[in-house]
Amino acid sequence: MGKYRIAACPRQLEDWQYAAQVSIASGSGSASTDRVMRFHNEFPTHAAAAHYAIAQGIDWVRETTRPH
Repeated sequence: MGKYRIAACPRQLEDWQYAAQVSIASGSGSASTDRVMRFHNEFPTHAAAAHYAIAQGIDWVRETTRPH
């Protein structure tokens, strides 16, 4: 999304639910940054957790790049 790379990183929990995580990266080389956000919500499937994570990453980028 623009200069940002958004990637979902769901992980399976001990109770077979999934936790949502998202990585938002920008830049390259020594000027690169990567923000990882973890969410407390639990999801029944890997796909549901990934969808939520991507949506949250997109929302974060939109809020960050929105003119104030």
